[in-house]
Amino acid sequence: MILSDKWRDYEVIDAGGGEKLERWGGIILRRPDPQAIWPKQTPGEWGGADAAYVRGEGGGEWDFKRKLPESWRVSYRDMAFNVRPTGFKHTGLFPEQAANWDYMAAILRRRRGARVLNLFGYTGGATVACARAGASVSHVDAARGMAQWAGENLALNSPCGGSVRWIVDDARKFARREARRGARYDGIVMDPPSFGRGPGGEVWKLEDCVFDLAAECAALLSDDPLFFVLNSYTTGLQPSVLHNIVSLTAGKGRGGDVEADEIGLPIKSGGALPCGACGRFAGKGAKGGKRIC
Repeated sequence: MILSDKWRDYEVIDAGGGEKLERWGGIILRRPDPQAIWPKQTPGEWGGADAAYVRGEGGGEWDFKRKLPESWRVSYRDMAFNVRPTGFKHTGLFPEQAANWDYMAAILRRRRGARVLNLFGYTGGATVACARAGASVSHVDAARGMAQWAGENLALNSPCGGSVRWIVDDARKFARREARRGARYDGIVMDPPSFGRGPGGEVWKLEDCVFDLAAECAALLSDDPLFFVLNSYTTGLQPSVLHNIVSLTAGKGRGGDVEADEIGLPIKSGGALPCGACGRFAGKGAKGGKRIC
């Protein structure tokens, strides 16, 4: 497992019983996590949470133990992000992806001005990391609110060495238009949800779509690509599945290396919390970048 273990403003304090207890800066949150099926290791700490996300029929809601700010800032290395509790239990940041941010930034510093496509860009963690490393990033997300949040995060980190183009669109439709336009990218990162809907109500189910989408996006890679990163939070998609997908798409006929592994977070009380898997193609031009998968 690849651990995102360089955080200072975030930590998993404990996990178990289908939940995780996290510190986001100075605020403690308690959220569901279906992977944490073992017993809690430090049960006495859980009562100190500032807010807990409680599941109910048809969804869930936050139970605030004290009044929290509407949003607050957390930092990772030299980057800053705004986080806040949302109605879908999320906070606007997936901290396990920090290892991917480090990986891509290390490679991009070797080729200033590289073009990067961030599909399912969410609130821009990868976008900020790549732009600060000097890349020209196309950030694509179907939700306008997420793109606006990502723009706020980029503003926290300005000035940066690169630039960002914001696109609110369905990821697959955008990729197909880019192919028709002959667009090419030196790096591509995809962080698709397990299930979702596009702006026109299109149903997205990862298992049904991921290979074809990966193949269409791999066709957008430049002649000398740096990387292609595919993340999955779907339990059934093991690292070996992602390895096969990336090998048969981005890695096919290009040389370079393909690897895959689990990605996760260290738990302060002991052990590690699995947070999905990632598969990666590293092109010949990526040599010298720190590999995490």
